[in-house]
Amino acid sequence: MTDVRYDRAPGDVPSEEVQAWAPSEALVYSIGLLVALVLTATSFWVANTSMLWPGGVGLGLAVLAIAQMGVHLVFFLHLTSGPDSTNNILALAFGLLIVFVVVVGTIWIVTDLNDNMLMPSSDAMNVRMQP
Repeated sequence: MTDVRYDRAPGDVPSEEVQAWAPSEALVYSIGLLVALVLTATSFWVANTSMLWPGGVGLGLAVLAIAQMGVHLVFFLHLTSGPDSTNNILALAFGLLIVFVVVVGTIWIVTDLNDNMLMPSSDAMNVRMQP
């Protein structure tokens, strides 16, 4: 028997076998919507419950937010590891780099401004110049 491979280059039209095996778009979107709604409801529950340790609520919300981003990338933006998603993944990585640089740069600048704009302590104001 021959090994059937479904590798294809970007822009190639898939064969009928591959198209018949792939799930419909409506099914993919419905599954994504269901998972996104479950994650959203879980986030609201985590934020409003007293059953969790209060220090872990932020971490739980961060994990659920990352999972929500993953669901959106896979189910709605169809970002996969296939050869036809290479440019999309590179564009996403570049966008994340720019966001990281802007956020970290802003925090750095604001922290530096805060350090330089602080009022002097009361001890420094009470020091008199000696002749």
